[in-house]
Amino acid sequence: MADAAKARRDAAADVNDAAGEKLAQQHLRDYLDYLAHERRLSANTTASYKHDVETLLKLAGTTALDQLDVHHIRRFVAKLHAGGLDGRSLARALSAWRGFYKYLGRDRGFKVNPCVGIRAPKSVRRLPHALSPDEATRLMQIEDGKDRDELAVRDRAMLELFYSSGLRLSELTGLALDDIDLGDAIVRVTGKGNKTRVVPVGSHAIAALQAWIKQRSAIVKEDENALFVTQYGVRLKPRAVQLRFKHWATKQGLDSTLHPHMLRHSFASHVLQSSGDLRAVQEMLGHSSISTTQVYTQLDFQHLAKVYDQAHPRARRK
Repeated sequence: MADAAKARRDAAADVNDAAGEKLAQQHLRDYLDYLAHERRLSANTTASYKHDVETLLKLAGTTALDQLDVHHIRRFVAKLHAGGLDGRSLARALSAWRGFYKYLGRDRGFKVNPCVGIRAPKSVRRLPHALSPDEATRLMQIEDGKDRDELAVRDRAMLELFYSSGLRLSELTGLALDDIDLGDAIVRVTGKGNKTRVVPVGSHAIAALQAWIKQRSAIVKEDENALFVTQYGVRLKPRAVQLRFKHWATKQGLDSTLHPHMLRHSFASHVLQSSGDLRAVQEMLGHSSISTTQVYTQLDFQHLAKVYDQAHPRARRK
């Protein structure tokens, strides 16, 4: 009889566990629906939240969401960190978990958010890779017509504008034709958080843009206002820009892993090396915090140290 009673208890526990997992999955579906339709987050962002919350549910196992406490969350973070997840990824996961519990508190009556106050371990901050001025110049040396590439004029304008003004990929693909003022040599950029800033545009970029705008008028669709369009006349997508960067990097004999953000890093590093004006670089990059921009001072110091090592007779290393 004892065995029968134990079997009944185990069966009841299995039923409760299955019901709890089903309820957790329903909470997740509702949360994703909230993110997509009420907060209007992009499909990619919503998918990231889904992945992170699914990780939480997997770690929780049969423990109900309303039974998780701060000790559980700390243990989950430690397990993920031991498994190789870095501090940045863990911080993102914790942010997603906090948001999920905040939603559950608002819409499902949960009393406690066990993720509040927990911080991810710090990860080593990697310095961004920047091209040298010579490499950046070589990348821009696209000769129209020589390679019979119909998109060469457009691509050179994109490369020049990236390097001239330090734009993000999303900022460049989001530009409209009237965001560029060739007369005043400025571009109006809408960055993160829908914040708008005005950034100078260099003379080489102006010349490249003039050539592109002339060609653009012959292919653009009548109702399309995008500055950069495909050969079919519609707005260029970020992925297409990345592929064109790889194409020109290979063609110009540079690292094939070159990506658009590398020109943003190059812009910041080279302007800082020449001017030393960190605040100006911060404003042009659209960073909300000076601490984000300060990473380029480390790149600047690396450049100075390299020059010193090469030039000073007592500094040369054998």
